[in-house]
Order: sequence, then structure tokens, then C-alpha cells
Amino acid sequence: MRRSVPVAAVAAITSAGLLLAGCSGGKDSAGGSGEANAATKGVVNASNAKGGTVTYALSDAPESFDPGNTYYAFIYNFSRLYARPLTTFKPGPGAKGNELAPDLAESMGKSSDGGKTWTYKLRKGVKYEDGTEVTSQDVKYAVERSNFARDTLSLGPNYFQQFLKDNDGGYKGPYKDKAGLKSIETPDPQTVVFHLKKPFAEFDYLVSAPQTAPVPQAKDKGADYTKAVLSTGSYKFQSYDEGKQLTLVRNPQWSAKTDPLRKQLPDKIVLNLKVAQSTIDKDLQSGNTMVDLAGRGVDGQTQAQLTTDPKEKANTDNALGQRLVYTAINTKVKPFDKLECRKAVEYAIDKKAVQTSLGGPIRGDVASTVLPTDIDGYQKYDLYPQKYTGDKLDLADAKKHWAACGAGKTTTTILARNDRQDEVDAATSIIESLKKIGVTAKIQSYPTSKYFSDYAGVPKFNKKNNVGLIMMQWGSDFPTGYGYLQQILNGKAISQSGNTNLSELDDPAINKLLDSAIANPDKAAREKAYAEIDKKTMEQAALVPLTYFKVLMYRSPKATNLVSTSAFSGQYDYLNIGVKK
Repeated sequence: MRRSVPVAAVAAITSAGLLLAGCSGGKDSAGGSGEANAATKGVVNASNAKGGTVTYALSDAPESFDPGNTYYAFIYNFSRLYARPLTTFKPGPGAKGNELAPDLAESMGKSSDGGKTWTYKLRKGVKYEDGTEVTSQDVKYAVERSNFARDTLSLGPNYFQQFLKDNDGGYKGPYKDKAGLKSIETPDPQTVVFHLKKPFAEFDYLVSAPQTAPVPQAKDKGADYTKAVLSTGSYKFQSYDEGKQLTLVRNPQWSAKTDPLRKQLPDKIVLNLKVAQSTIDKDLQSGNTMVDLAGRGVDGQTQAQLTTDPKEKANTDNALGQRLVYTAINTKVKPFDKLECRKAVEYAIDKKAVQTSLGGPIRGDVASTVLPTDIDGYQKYDLYPQKYTGDKLDLADAKKHWAACGAGKTTTTILARNDRQDEVDAATSIIESLKKIGVTAKIQSYPTSKYFSDYAGVPKFNKKNNVGLIMMQWGSDFPTGYGYLQQILNGKAISQSGNTNLSELDDPAINKLLDSAIANPDKAAREKAYAEIDKKTMEQAALVPLTYFKVLMYRSPKATNLVSTSAFSGQYDYLNIGVKK
């Protein structure tokens, strides 16, 4: 997910006037705990020491641990402990973490047919936890189940469904059609070949998704596969108490000879679920928890404590997340199906007030574009500039456009995730802003684990419940403009559940630009196209950019090999975290 501006180049952070970005980097070898932002510049507490238990915590339960049925960056990151995709990202600080490496594949893909055919050779000797060898057929099956059984596994992206050559043939997925896709060939147990409808210049990034982690058909349990994923990684499931705790232990069939990226350091990895964020923060500081799995950063109360205590501040990392916090405007729900109404909302939402509700500048600068500042293709501009008199937002433009749209006094619903207090606070701020132009909005909030599968990502639900506005935070699937824009803007990405094009935008010009850009082998030309897509989206007023996301994380002194990576939204890379001896 992300590129361009180094994570270390972050800005001043709090109203208290403390500056994390100015601190010198800590040691990236020999094990020093470093200073503030040390993990954005190097690996903190680097170590190969084995043993102990690494403990994670999460404020909710994830949508799924199934690598083929997930779309949160923290599960993409975490799932690599037990599921190996064809390629993945090397652990590295900031933008260095965007560097791709072959994982299950022995090398990067071989492109032919003008970029429409991609061939991968699997590493020899990779085994599942039960001792059986991984085959190319297992990779093919993994892609089939994750992209073509959307009635059963709806939560991941649908890139392969969109781009594989014979999708138009009506393939219904492996649970209904045993013949399988013709567009994925497995000429031998070590070779998998993808045949696309058109060139896809960034395909090596696409296969870094956990959807390419192999699944043996005989062991697939559909939606229940999440409870006992068959491991190809350095760890395997020992136990899973749904909604409470997941425990991973060493996979005895894993071999460093077939895996140059993983180290298999701790004896055990424990993830505690549905832990209050305030409790997670306290446990991080006490050492009872080593990593907040979601990587969303500490809550407001903890933030104030950390940034005013020099000793505690030294254990923090304030990273750009290559993410955008925004409000999606539903273009299919009245009155926001009218462009003038959407433009009014762009002007009416007080972004500075929202920024404050999210935690201030430490949580991100006020945004005006779809692309974050640290993704290649970003260009600075502002189609809906906000004017202030002191702290008061000038609403003249907002009222002018609202009058032009003719909606008068309107009621609508705004969705947010109830286990993300900052998101609820931002939605509350937006409600106050919209009242001033005649829009009465009410919050409906739902848990992260069901947000896209049952509520925000279900167009029928939004229409039935008059959902005009949806709170969203988005980071790219892979660190390019296409990896960022495709799933939130392309009309072809709209699905009936698990949808992330929350605006339901289906603009032919934007769709065409996305399609032509990804086929272009010229990187500079692609980036120019991504900037144009950004501007066209804002011309449509399909979403309101709020802040360019930044995270303030507490770095546990008891953990080793902590490095904040752009590849996973500024989170720590989870592949090789160990226990400090």
C-alpha cells in the first residue's frame, strides 16, 4: 500500500507543540530501543533470539482470518504468518517496506503476450502443516474460491474476477462449477499461469494479496475455513475461540530453506480479541501486550500522556499511513444523486473541526484530494477550498450549492464503526456541520467485523436505510495509484456485499482511465493518469477527503524487530516480531 514520501518525514504533531519528526533515529541493529520515530527509519531491537510469546490485541474481532476472505490491511499483514502469497513485501522502514519480494513463488512473475499472461514458478519443497506439498493447483483453487464464490466469500477484493480472461464465460466458482477456470493454467505442480483480458502492468503487486495463498480443495470448508486455516507459513493455528482469542504455534513443516523472509522466532503468538482500546494502550505500556493488531494507534487520552512524557514519547512512532480518512457520499441515494447537493456537502463539512475530533494534526493533515500525499501520482490541488474567519467556517459556497440542488431541509443517515471512537466523533462533527445548511443526519454505527459485509458495503442496506454518507478510511491494496483507486472508484468494483466503492460511483470516464492506465507499461504515464482520475472524482464530488491519515503507535520495549512499514499502512511488519531477552 503506498509510496513516495518517506514515513520518517512526518510533521509536527500535537497542540502541546511537541515535534516527533525532528527526533533522531534510533538504532536499527544491536537492539537499541531508539527514540521517537525510530521504527520509521530502521528496525528497532533487531534480534534473532528465539522463544517466548508475542501477544497481540484487537479492539474488535476481524471479519475473517481466511486469507481469501479478508480486506483489512492488518489481516493482510498478520495472515502472512500462516499463509504465503506468491509475492509479498520485504520488512523495511517506511517506503522501503514497499519493496516486493517473491514469497511462495521462487521469483517475480514472467510477463508475456504484451502483459496479458503472467507465469509463476513455486518454490520446491514448500509444505502445509500436515506435511503435504503445496502445488500450483492449490494456488489456482485459492484464487477461484476467493474471487468467484462471492455468495460465500464476499469480503476480499475482486481484481481477479474482473481481469481473468474467461470471466465472461459465466464461471460460478468452485463450489458450483467443478471444471475450474480456463484462464488459470497449471501445466505442472510448480507452475501457475494467469491469462488476462488485457495487460496488467502491476500484476506482481496484485499477487501479493493473501488471495493467492494456496488452499487445498479437499481441506476447504467454505466460510468456516477461517476457523482452521491450513498453514504454509512459519506458524499454524493451535486454537481459535471465536471472538475471544486466536493462538498460533510453530509450524513444524516450515523450513527456512524454502523461505528467506520469515525467521520463526517466538514459540507462540496469542491474539486477544474484543479488548477495549484504552485497555490495549495500558497493556502495551505495561508489557502485557506487545502489538495492537489493527495498527490504528493509541486513543486520545493515551496520546496526550505519551506526547507530554519525554520517556514515553521515545517509544512512539508517528507514521504517515498512505491512507485517507474520508466521507463517502452515496451517489445513488437522494438527494445526493444530484451533483450540486454533493458539492454543497464538500463545502459544508468543517474539516478543521473533523481533524480536531480525530486527534489533531498528529492524526493527519487536512486533505483535499483522493490520493494521499505519499502515493505516486499525488498532485496538490483543492476544488472546494474552505475559508475561515477565525475558527468559523464560511458557509456561503455551501449554501449556494445547496440552494441550487433544491433539496431544502433533508434527513439522511451517516454510518460509522462503533468500535472506532475517533470515527464516531468525526461523524458527530460532520452532523453538526451539515445542520447549518439544512441537512439533519443521524448516526448508525456498527462493528468493524460486519461493517462491509452487512452494512456499509451492502448497497441494498444503504438504499433501504437512507444512507447518504459513510465514514471510511482507505489504504491501497498495493503501493500504486491503481492499487489505491481501483476498488473505491471503478464501477466494476461495486458488489452487493463487501463493497468498498461506497459512493457507488460508476463514471465511464473514470472507469476507462483506470483500465487504460493499468495496461500502460510506462510508469510515469500511469501516474499522470492516476492524478487525472483523482481530479475527475473530486469534480464528481463523490467523497469528501478529511485527513491524510497518520498514526501514533506505542512501540513495546519488550518486542524485537519492530519496523513501521508503508506496505501495511504504517503498521509494524508482523513477519518477524520476537520477544526481547
